[in-house]
Amino acid sequence: MGGEVKRGLGRLLRRLPWLPVLPVLLLAGCARPVAGGGAPATVPAGGAGPGVEATLPPPAGVRRYRIDAARSLLTIRVFRGGALASAGHNHVIASHHLQGQVDRTATLEHSTVSLRIPVALLTIDEPALRAEAGADFVAEVPDSAREGTKRNLLGPALLDGERFPSIELESTHVVAAPGGVRLTLRARVRAVESSFEVPVTLESRGTDLVASGEVELRQSQLGLTPFSVMMGALQVQDAMRVQFRLIATP
Repeated sequence: MGGEVKRGLGRLLRRLPWLPVLPVLLLAGCARPVAGGGAPATVPAGGAGPGVEATLPPPAGVRRYRIDAARSLLTIRVFRGGALASAGHNHVIASHHLQGQVDRTATLEHSTVSLRIPVALLTIDEPALRAEAGADFVAEVPDSAREGTKRNLLGPALLDGERFPSIELESTHVVAAPGGVRLTLRARVRAVESSFEVPVTLESRGTDLVASGEVELRQSQLGLTPFSVMMGALQVQDAMRVQFRLIATP
């Protein structure tokens, strides 16, 4: 019984808000509202999501590429806010373990993209990535803050990593644009499904396909309320910046 009480107390303490980890509440995924302004759809836990791993060979005329996780990177920059913002931190959250594929056709509009982001492998505030992120991220983040951020990020109040081990993305519409495409992606974060548009620059380098871009997303677009305490004196900003550079090989 004593062990159960201690474990329960530990879980409670981990859920309590504390200043260094406040900005993680911005990161619950990356999605805009479904076209037409409708609210995000809630789907059952464990339900079927976007297909990432192919079980059949590509159709005739389709060239399949696999995401090279070792050479790909996705980062999310989240920002503190409020009159007491200096008590918190801006954060850079990154994925070096993207999974998925691109099925490319001669006509780009018929191409498809599927991606999976394993949430347990997300990193918090790597020094090199903070240095690249600019002046808003020059402040040093102590190890305790990074560890607390990761713990809260994967906890049941946010990504709930035990029940939902990945964020899943699948293209639903592709429109050719100068230098690349505009993708409409269907996203699933936890039990919420929604969609958003993202501009993508495409390059061919030898046999590789390189896709890069940046987009601003808001947690409220997922139906989330930005965290706020002390009547808004300490809060996280709704907006976050998502950057990516994906390299796919045939």
